Amino acid sequence: MEKDFILLLTLVFMCFGLFSCFSSPSPDSTKTDKTEDNTTPNSIYDFTMDDIDGKPVPLSKYKGQAILIVNVASKCGYTKQYAPLQELYAKYKSKGLVVLGFPANNYGGQEPGTNEEIQQFCTNNFAVDFPMFAKLSARGKDIHPMYKYLTSLDIKGQTGAIKWNFNKFLIDRKGNPVGRYESKVAPDNDDFLKDLEIALKK
Repeated sequence: MEKDFILLLTLVFMCFGLFSCFSSPSPDSTKTDKTEDNTTPNSIYDFTMDDIDGKPVPLSKYKGQAILIVNVASKCGYTKQYAPLQELYAKYKSKGLVVLGFPANNYGGQEPGTNEEIQQFCTNNFAVDFPMFAKLSARGKDIHPMYKYLTSLDIKGQTGAIKWNFNKFLIDRKGNPVGRYESKVAPDNDDFLKDLEIALKK
């Protein structure tokens, strides 16, 4: 009788332990949920990007500056915009502007090179000295989180996927996205320059 009781008690504890395994959340799943919550971006400053040499750069480094973010390419009809972008940077960097170039091969396969090749191209052909970053994806299933964030915003009625190379996002000194410009809007466009002056004053 005593043996039967002990066997019954053992079976009860085993069933209870099995139930607990299925019903309790694992520590790993709880940690994952928390991590996903913490990575939801609130501003451009929440991102750390690899520069073209592979070194991590927190974009919070540029707090207090106006930021122009451009998805660039080396074999595009708009590649010539590297020249006015460099001129813009040279003219306004003392006033608080930084231009950030992000190579992407999403549009017509027009940025096929390695980071090293892209850097050499920019330097040799356009004397670019504004910050250039590692190649990334600016749209599609593998879109980089920074571009996923930027394209999710409604900026003066513009939102959604980037259409082509040399799309531009203008961020004011407080980190607010204040302008989005299609490829055809050159960096020396009068309307764009007016927006830039306003962004530098905020």
